[in-house]
Amino acid sequence: MKLDSEIQIQDLKAPLEKFWKLSGEKIELIEKSFDPAKGAPVFTEKGQYVTRGWTEWTQGFQYGSAILQFDATGDEKFLKIGRENTLHKMAPHLTHTGVHDHGFNNVSTYGNLLRLMKEGKIPQNDWEQNFYELALKASGAVQAMRWTNIPSGGYIYSFNGPHSLFVDTIRSCRALVVSHALGHVLQGENDRRISLIQRAIQHILSTINYSIFYGKGRDSYDVPGRTAHEIIFNTNDGNYRCPNSQQGYTGFSTWTRGLAWAICGLGETLEILDQIEESDYAIIISKKALVEELLEAAKVTSEFYINNTPTDGIPYWDTGAPGLVHMGDYLNQPSNPFNEFEPIDSSAACIAAQGLIRIGNFIKYSEPELYDKYTKAGLQVAQALFRSPYLSEDPAHQGLILHSIYHQPNGWDYRPEKNKAPYGESCMWGDYHARELALLIQRTLNQETYYSFFNCIQTL
Repeated sequence: MKLDSEIQIQDLKAPLEKFWKLSGEKIELIEKSFDPAKGAPVFTEKGQYVTRGWTEWTQGFQYGSAILQFDATGDEKFLKIGRENTLHKMAPHLTHTGVHDHGFNNVSTYGNLLRLMKEGKIPQNDWEQNFYELALKASGAVQAMRWTNIPSGGYIYSFNGPHSLFVDTIRSCRALVVSHALGHVLQGENDRRISLIQRAIQHILSTINYSIFYGKGRDSYDVPGRTAHEIIFNTNDGNYRCPNSQQGYTGFSTWTRGLAWAICGLGETLEILDQIEESDYAIIISKKALVEELLEAAKVTSEFYINNTPTDGIPYWDTGAPGLVHMGDYLNQPSNPFNEFEPIDSSAACIAAQGLIRIGNFIKYSEPELYDKYTKAGLQVAQALFRSPYLSEDPAHQGLILHSIYHQPNGWDYRPEKNKAPYGESCMWGDYHARELALLIQRTLNQETYYSFFNCIQTL
């Protein structure tokens, strides 16, 4: 990135107004035309959202987007869309034992609704609150059941099976954190009470220790700050075997959406630790040591993102993608979604930007220079996303943020032109996280309550 030292949060005021206007139009368009009987909307083809049966991990982003739209604008028709669809369609996600995505689906819906009540943005209703809390308690416990023990602790395994740790899940751990904060536990065989916060911390530490690299000689591709999408373990003895990738180019390059999940999850975890009792997880690690490890990982991944992204802050889909060699000095130019060789992934930028801002905010007083660097980098990414060619202004296009991709290795993404990389499409997680990013910035700009998923825990 070419960092803009002059950018200020006030520069986003007008882009935010335009963003939320278009965002509302897209939500209504999907609500009117998408057939939920086909499954959850995943990504667009020719501007229309379609499904892709792999796992049902995007429905919470669909209805969570409507809840965020209400939060940002006060328009109650979006609250109705989010609330009624959460009530009638999200229950299967609470007991879904086959995915690692509970934080995505359920904190984005039940969690956001409970947060709005705690923040006083919707009326207090004890039974409605109890409903949301029970849903979140169950979701965290069900997620924690997907557990593989390793010598150093354990991890929530991905839908690939017990051998598989995905970097994505560091952000989905918030399901366990919320469930624990609501006073819940996972009760196992022989009535064993399993701490959800301890499992969350163990998973985060496994991600830090295995999915993130620090340039300390771990292997030939140990570049500081790079991440591996998947880590493989031997489930017989719990030992680490190798890095791998499902959606990236290889286990030895960096899939930028995985990098973004790490940045976002690390920033989000750092800023809520003061609200969790250290004694709840001290058997695993002290708070001081935990913060040190989280912060090291947060800074090294943030630096890698900044150093391996084009000047405007929007990355290509993988830093090792083979076609990049044909693109010249691409890191010293703005991103080019219309190139012939490799696709951009704007959804990675949507996810990473709020992580950069949150990490920056966490170190505002301890490391003011990095605070300035990371928060301004996040604002700069947002500024690029909230304008052409990334903001979708076509009234017929259902997507909000253009030029994202889903699965480049599988070839799932639509190509408008055969001689160019996939471009021009949107995805549900990118659109949702763009809205989270916009809400985080807007609340800060307006000096409102700081936006955090953990606001669902106590009345502010």
